Amino acid sequence: MDNAAEAALRAATSVLPQAPFVIPAAESFQQSRPRILKQGNTFGVFNHSGDATGGPDSQEGLYHYDTRHLAQFCLTINGTWPVLLSSTLREDNSILTCDLTNPDLLAGDGRIILQHDLIHIRRSRFLWQGSCFERIAVKNFDTLRHSVRLDLSVVADFVDLFEVRGIQREHRGVQHPTVIGPDKITLAYTGLDECKRTTTIRFDPGPTKLGAARALFELDLAPTQTHLIFVEITCGTDAAAETAPRPFLGALRDARRALRTSTARAASVATSNTTFNEAARRSVADLGMLVTETPQGPYPYAGIPWFSTVFGRDALITALQTLWMDPEIARGVLGYLAANQATTSNAAADAEPGKILHEVRHGEMAQLGEVPFRRYYGSVDSTPLFVMLAGAYLGRTGDLGTIGRLWPHIQAALHWIETDGDRDGDGFVEYHRRTSEGLSNQGWKDSQDSIFHADGRLAQGPIALVEVQAYVYAAWRGAARIARALGHIQAAALYSSRAGILRERFDRAFFDKDMGTYVLALDGDKNPCRVRASNAGHALFTGIARPDRTKAVVRTLMDSNFFTGWGIRTLASNEVRYNPMSYHNGSVWPHDNSLIASGFARYGFRAEAARLFAGLFAASTHIELRRLPELFCGFVRRQGQGPTFYPVACSPQGWAAAAPLSLVQSCLGLGFDIEQGEIGFEQPMLPAFMDEIVLRRLSLNGALVDVTLRRTGGNVALDVTSRTGDIRVVHTA
Repeated sequence: MDNAAEAALRAATSVLPQAPFVIPAAESFQQSRPRILKQGNTFGVFNHSGDATGGPDSQEGLYHYDTRHLAQFCLTINGTWPVLLSSTLREDNSILTCDLTNPDLLAGDGRIILQHDLIHIRRSRFLWQGSCFERIAVKNFDTLRHSVRLDLSVVADFVDLFEVRGIQREHRGVQHPTVIGPDKITLAYTGLDECKRTTTIRFDPGPTKLGAARALFELDLAPTQTHLIFVEITCGTDAAAETAPRPFLGALRDARRALRTSTARAASVATSNTTFNEAARRSVADLGMLVTETPQGPYPYAGIPWFSTVFGRDALITALQTLWMDPEIARGVLGYLAANQATTSNAAADAEPGKILHEVRHGEMAQLGEVPFRRYYGSVDSTPLFVMLAGAYLGRTGDLGTIGRLWPHIQAALHWIETDGDRDGDGFVEYHRRTSEGLSNQGWKDSQDSIFHADGRLAQGPIALVEVQAYVYAAWRGAARIARALGHIQAAALYSSRAGILRERFDRAFFDKDMGTYVLALDGDKNPCRVRASNAGHALFTGIARPDRTKAVVRTLMDSNFFTGWGIRTLASNEVRYNPMSYHNGSVWPHDNSLIASGFARYGFRAEAARLFAGLFAASTHIELRRLPELFCGFVRRQGQGPTFYPVACSPQGWAAAAPLSLVQSCLGLGFDIEQGEIGFEQPMLPAFMDEIVLRRLSLNGALVDVTLRRTGGNVALDVTSRTGDIRVVHTA
């Protein structure tokens, strides 16, 4: 870098403001590896012993609608911490089981009154319909009778999720005195939004002593005797509306039945690689946990702990990744986002007519406007992605009924793309936040330092991102397909024409021959940000890239500056702002890689897609539960070592969970032709780590088929093992 460029970079970074909604990394979420449960709008973050030790600097606790309803829930035996034996989630994420035992328990004079490992404590916990259920089984494995004291401490702080994330508030509401009953306590808080939030904790049997922050159980255990304690923690907004106590086993049965029902409709994957099968089952389970039922259908929340709510972009991409497996997710996402589409202009919410949601929040701070996310529309890509998904959903299902109901919303989204989305009329969609409180960058790389020029200067808006133009191209093509199916022939021709025009303009403005790829963005003066970033791969994902450009783009993305061995970095290592530990400037995101792999496969680079698949799978083998996180650091893969974790990455994260499933489709060249009633496999390739893959319950037009693909020398053979209904399978070698 020359002296002038270095000075410019130093000046730009020296005045870089602190992002208002940044997630602090004072504590590594990956280091603590918490145990996560989620159901509906409730989630819990616990340590391996099942405790929540939430405080000012901890994210642990039980959350409901963006408020921490229980900050502390800790178990001790005779006043000491039990010893952890093991801690695990069921494969379907339905229940957390923690096995504990007693340490040496001492009298006041130091004598051992109970030797270690004689009392076993098993904590079994799950969430269902706004409540956390727990069964504590205490068993004496000694040959002698023992009396032990079990303490459960409980503290509710009712802090907003954004407070947990580090935002300081000058004023808070009123914490009410604890109401103590014979077998329950009720904690309550009335916020500045005048909403009363309550946490009711019931015990069965009732404790020996019950106070405002403590339940004491004095147990006398004969040899081999087991004592059971049931706890139900109910979160709500009105103590008068408390539900009646529910039996632990009955609630568990209902919760698991609902989970099985929601996942049974999807196709399944099994392979010759047992480790990958574990990873695939975990992906499906994580998606099942994150999917939340709404009046419009299933909706995948973005991730835990910080994004367990509706996000437009995340859900749209997750729905695209899983469309081949479970089109019902796409239907639910489209329905919810249509129902919440902006109809008026609101600068504080970055809302404009026709625009699709970025984020929804239900907490006190959002209700009061202390954060702008109550219903926030500050993403530039959600709107074209909405139309893109609608077109893909129609092509996958032929569901004209749903698409017909969505048509007015699709038209409104297209109108936004043409008007507010393109205020200068140059044919590209740009973003520029309308207030200083909104997000400064409104693509998927929304860190404030993620869009910049080659010398490191931050780009000034309005900014046209490379991937957004790719999504808009796919939106016009999807709209043309929809219009044609609905009989709007002139509109279909118009939309196809706009897609073609955009493709030509895009190539002229964004492709840089010297770089061998597409520029990251155009700034407000239409100057290109000549930066090599993974965003360029999304141009292949949607098909906007000219075929003669793709080889150069693939070569650039797969060279050593990008590809780490685990995956493609968000930013090439020879760019000035490269930092493998950053959120968006050098890290590896599984969902980003899955979209790039889909683009590779679209243009016939299936071997490169398989390399990305192999890299991400290898990363998952080093990660607990085989669960791919939101992102990990972009350091080069080294033999015998796993990937380097990013400290505050969400895990599970919806589009990360969906990434391995999307990669299956890309490598197999799996496609659907609803009009011909065909499922096609175009030049399928199995990644190196598997020799066989079985797909069951692939659906089309109500028909079902099971297929097996296996490696035979240098080719892949396909067998149809089961067929129900009128469906054809086409294999193109």
